[in-house]
Amino acid sequence: MEKRPELTARNFPTAEEEALSQLEASRYAGPESAYHLAFTDTAFLLREELRPVRMQLELLKPELVQREQGIDSTIVIFGSARVLPPEEALLRLEAARELGEPQALRRAEMGVLMSRFYDEARRFGALVTTQSRTHATPIYVVTGGGPGVMEAGNRGAYEVDGKSIGLNIVLPHEQAPNPYITPELCFQFHYFALRKMHFLMRSIALVCFPGGFGTLDELFEVLTLIQTGKCRARPVLLFGREFWTKLINFDWLVETGMISANDVNLFHFVETAEEAWERLTEIYGFDAPVTQTGEFADDI
Repeated sequence: MEKRPELTARNFPTAEEEALSQLEASRYAGPESAYHLAFTDTAFLLREELRPVRMQLELLKPELVQREQGIDSTIVIFGSARVLPPEEALLRLEAARELGEPQALRRAEMGVLMSRFYDEARRFGALVTTQSRTHATPIYVVTGGGPGVMEAGNRGAYEVDGKSIGLNIVLPHEQAPNPYITPELCFQFHYFALRKMHFLMRSIALVCFPGGFGTLDELFEVLTLIQTGKCRARPVLLFGREFWTKLINFDWLVETGMISANDVNLFHFVETAEEAWERLTEIYGFDAPVTQTGEFADDI
């Protein structure tokens, strides 16, 4: 039975209609006037007292857009913005050899070694996207939206015609989104805390490649949330055992009593994109039929 328009029509204009309505030129049309609608008044919204409202908007916008886009499950890829694609790393190595400066040469040689993680993140992004297409709940790659490992993850999904998400943040450096993010899923944040929430709200796994302060911050926050029971347990995969065990002495943390022996089971080391996907397949049984999907993102 069709609904009767006269019984379901809006009673009031929408906020968008009101915002787009033209204000006649008058002494109250200038930027100094308080006459503007509150929700179109940028100067008002940016006041210090409006911080709670801005935080609410940063929570709501990505949540509502992802619901509309059918994003229910994600895999988060963290890693350094400074990891180069192999071809670019090799060009830098050639330039360093011509320069002949020892320190620059060592950095360039290390850049070539680390560039393999760009390729692994790229292949992993493609694997997640292609292998989950037939699932009742497809899985989407989400990254911090920047260059390096983040770019590689988005690029892998892009190259197999899949969607992927970028959660960018305004920074003095490295804040421009990489070109492989799905435009309607490319977000920008002001508040780190809200960005971190969105990384986890839909995630079924965290895949962490080598990185610096930002990567370590994100990794340990997730491990702490899982360890303390503040969020549901999910697989945490660390790419590159040699890197992580040189960087962090997990055995010493256990020996000194700073963490329990069981805490080292919160994460697993992997070396390749295929190994990472196989690990997730073992944990989730992706080949088994899916019987239930959640309507909303999990709270954290």
